[in-house]
Amino acid sequence: MEKMSRALERAKMLVGMEVDEEAPAEDPSFLDDFNRHCTLSTKQRLYGFTICLGSGLACTFLSTLVFFNPIKFGIAFTFGNLLALGSTAFLIGPKRQFDMMLDPIRIYATAIYISSLILALLCAFYVHNKILTLLAIMLEFGALVW
Repeated sequence: MEKMSRALERAKMLVGMEVDEEAPAEDPSFLDDFNRHCTLSTKQRLYGFTICLGSGLACTFLSTLVFFNPIKFGIAFTFGNLLALGSTAFLIGPKRQFDMMLDPIRIYATAIYISSLILALLCAFYVHNKILTLLAIMLEFGALVW
């Protein structure tokens, strides 16, 4: 039974949830009390993740309907990707996600992803070239998968 509880604690730590610890011996400070009451519950985290991911995927897939208008396509596709990327912040927390993105293993993929995201918007807004926008989005997708 103890192995199960330790495994559950590890799983909670992995997704960024608070692990139940023994109560501290001293009286908790105001900030500790505030942080404890402002955290999201598991159900709220899953709702936020599901809504944000669903919205992001919907924007990304609906952007293909306006592919022939590069400005609308670039905005919809980029907004969809940002929503999908932000959805994981509900599960593990924004600080932990940012730290994971800047991890030495992922720093190159993060840099390529952010630069290709900016490049896709520039190609859509200023260059108005569908082929360059499509190439930037393929690079963005490759960095996201990597």
